[in-house]
Amino acid sequence: MKYLIVSEQTSSGYSAYSPDLPGCVTTGGTKDEVQREMKAAIAFHLDGLREEGLAIPEPHSTSSYVEIQA
Repeated sequence: MKYLIVSEQTSSGYSAYSPDLPGCVTTGGTKDEVQREMKAAIAFHLDGLREEGLAIPEPHSTSSYVEIQA
């Protein structure tokens, strides 16, 4: 499965979350680190859902950019 993650720069590095997996968040010092951490966080989150006997959410979020003249 492919889950969308949103990464944002913060004052101390980066944070990331997945809109399809509420509560699944992580932080890191670099873009690469936060993406690695998010991959691990998603796997951990899905394992927890399985252990609780809960359904694994299907990915449904998408992203796109719009270009406007500023």
